[in-house]
Amino acid sequence: MVQQTLVLVKPDGLVRSLTGNILSRLSESKLEIVAAKMSRVSREMAEAHYMHLEHKPFYPELIQYLQGELHDRRKVMALIYWGEDAIAKVRQIAGETNPEEASPTSIRGSFGRIRSSGLFENVIHASSSEEEAEREIKLWFEPDEIIVELYPTRREVIKELKVRQWA
Repeated sequence: MVQQTLVLVKPDGLVRSLTGNILSRLSESKLEIVAAKMSRVSREMAEAHYMHLEHKPFYPELIQYLQGELHDRRKVMALIYWGEDAIAKVRQIAGETNPEEASPTSIRGSFGRIRSSGLFENVIHASSSEEEAEREIKLWFEPDEIIVELYPTRREVIKELKVRQWA
């Protein structure tokens, strides 16, 4: 089944210059990248992304982590991988969420670590289900940023829209 999944290279992956290694490993999946961008992560974005974990004791530190406050790298690389069994393929290459439980040949097993507070610094996020992928993709990307039609869209006329333009 053709699927799409969101992948985030988290701030620790960026500050440690692991982007090339991560993308090389993900290329083994033979999936297509249909969207990619660098994003500054606002508190609102981080909270929306991890809303399902808000009851966990590590939630405040997790929000700081995704915002880049723990690594002084206030950005992530967001990508959408698309193709046959995308979610399972990417999650297998990413490895278990806990770096200590991840296969040593996985991304998280190779590059992840656990902070003394218990927070997993696992360098990458990968959607865990089709429902999660849809919610996350719609959170991180606008329809026109994606080169294939993943979900139904509608056209709207937005008046007095203010956007930044090059000077």
